[in-house]
Amino acid sequence: MRDRSYPSSEAHSSVQQDWRAWLPEDKDHLFHRLTQQLETPYAMVSVSLNEAISLRLAGHLPRCRQAASVLADLNDRLAEPLVAMLRALARHARHYGTVPNAAPLNPANFRGARRRRAARMSSLLSHVLLSQQSQFLHKVDELEGMVEDLAKEFRAAVAEVVDMTSVEPAELWLEIDLLHYDLNTCLRESIVILKSFLIVLPHEELTSFEEAARVKPVTARPSEANATNFRNGRAAKFGGK
Repeated sequence: MRDRSYPSSEAHSSVQQDWRAWLPEDKDHLFHRLTQQLETPYAMVSVSLNEAISLRLAGHLPRCRQAASVLADLNDRLAEPLVAMLRALARHARHYGTVPNAAPLNPANFRGARRRRAARMSSLLSHVLLSQQSQFLHKVDELEGMVEDLAKEFRAAVAEVVDMTSVEPAELWLEIDLLHYDLNTCLRESIVILKSFLIVLPHEELTSFEEAARVKPVTARPSEANATNFRNGRAAKFGGK
């Protein structure tokens, strides 16, 4: 591994500057291709979750459970390529010595207590890690662990809904929505990280990273065709049984 300095025309002093920066055409195409492969399954699970919640609030419990039965698989279609991309970022940075900008995780951007604690600890550690690359790798590794845990917890919670094993279904639906919210936060953080990474990635390494980060495209069902325009955040009211 080698640590490198980049020309001033490519390097930026902050993640905010990276996000506003222009990418060359080949990098821009890769950025949009990778992000679309994540946004599509995110939209699918978001729309499906909204449908299940609406059916529950309307009192259509059998139809609600039927709608919920697909949620875990849809969620995995987001979590798996997201983890794959994060691993590709970490492997490439370790092997080639890539040094992107990275801002500490903000606990306020998470709703779950475990994720808030993890983000708080990650933020504290970012102040003691000496190198910029160490800070980047720590954040990527933390996000990867969060995504894996969220996917497992989401699947377990959905299984309780479908199997009707929960004694507090209202609380369980709140938990499912919370897990989805925190996974969305991880997704947004990962997309920002990807942009900063591409800013400093040398053009001669673009192909090798693209191959490592390649994920199988998500094919939406006809009923999900409109989901691709769904973006950040959902508002849902909960109540009753």
